[in-house]
Amino acid sequence: MKNAGIKISLFLIYFVFAALLNSVGILVERSQTIYEIAKPDAAFLELFKDLSIAIMAFAVGSFLPRLGFKRAMLISLAVVFFACLGMYFGNSFWSVKLLFLTTGLSFAVVKVAVFALIGYITDSKKSHSSLMNLIETVFMLGIIFMYVIFPLFFNDEVDKNAWLRGYLLMAALIAVAFIIILFSKFDITSSPSEGFSKDFAQMLNLFTKPLIWVFVAFAFLYVMTEQGIMTWLPTFNKDTLKLDAKLSSQMAVLLMVSIALGRFLTGIIAKKVKWFYISVVCVILAVVLVLLVLPLAKNIDAIEINSLADLPVVSYLFPLIGLFLAPLYPLVNSTVLSSVEKSKHSSLAGILTFFSAVGGTLGSLLIGNLFDSFGGDKVFYLSLIPFALMFFIFFIINRLTTETTLES
Repeated sequence: MKNAGIKISLFLIYFVFAALLNSVGILVERSQTIYEIAKPDAAFLELFKDLSIAIMAFAVGSFLPRLGFKRAMLISLAVVFFACLGMYFGNSFWSVKLLFLTTGLSFAVVKVAVFALIGYITDSKKSHSSLMNLIETVFMLGIIFMYVIFPLFFNDEVDKNAWLRGYLLMAALIAVAFIIILFSKFDITSSPSEGFSKDFAQMLNLFTKPLIWVFVAFAFLYVMTEQGIMTWLPTFNKDTLKLDAKLSSQMAVLLMVSIALGRFLTGIIAKKVKWFYISVVCVILAVVLVLLVLPLAKNIDAIEINSLADLPVVSYLFPLIGLFLAPLYPLVNSTVLSSVEKSKHSSLAGILTFFSAVGGTLGSLLIGNLFDSFGGDKVFYLSLIPFALMFFIFFIINRLTTETTLES
């Protein structure tokens, strides 16, 4: 397989960072239970992570090719390796903050590197789209891994610090990824740097292109919607569907599984079907699912759950929205990136990562602040607004990418 070493490296590093990044929900609970941190202080971890991603992504996008993609990935892995050890030995809320700070900063570098590298190791828009979907599928598998495997270390009744051994496992996985990437050949030749100020100016110059503004709007809306649903689905299960806390989190994993499955299938379908048709159909189906399924969440009474058959039907059906959300982000990202010169992929990936992080933070805050006001059975109807906006954005992006390719 051509560029097999690079592709394996991208899969591995995305898996590791997906697991660490999306452990916020787990660490929020652990911080309250183990470190006796108040809810408002624990909730600050989400912002801590996303702001570090946003700031670093905007700063690193222009000069990453000069640093070197392989070197940047190795440095990022080394940083989070020591952050995981810091969690195990530090065992404090400050260790948690440091973990998310370093993970956020490192992931910003990794995401820009990965998105840029995809352009260098694929030779067509369809192969670019297919690889993008597979990498995003691996990202979702990393999230599932964290939520399924990490809690197995919990043993609060016997040893309240037993959960920290999960970070020794993460450190070991990071070390494996580091070694594989270290010995992988990265035969990538990027355009020579003209200096940081000129590189940064060229990145900002991308905002003179209409396509970039539309792309930024899509990235913001999509991540705002996905994160809003993903972050608050356990609360929806608990408060609205009347499931217990543990079952609420377990059922939320269905959303991650459906997104992973959706991206895996899209990686196959995208080789034969144009991104535009897949995206339009998926956003329509997402709207239909919201309109048909959310009414089932109204006025549910608490009942004893003795088997999976006792669960409310909506607890199974609503997470299936992940199947329709799944294709949108990687397909549109791939379409726009592959319409830009490879030398600009790093800068564009930095812009994308910045606005994605901001959108994710606002999505979580928006749903969180409106959850009690609207009620859990109504708050997710708000997703219909960004879905409608994305529907029209697809037509604009399709026209802009069909007519022209961004030039210097």
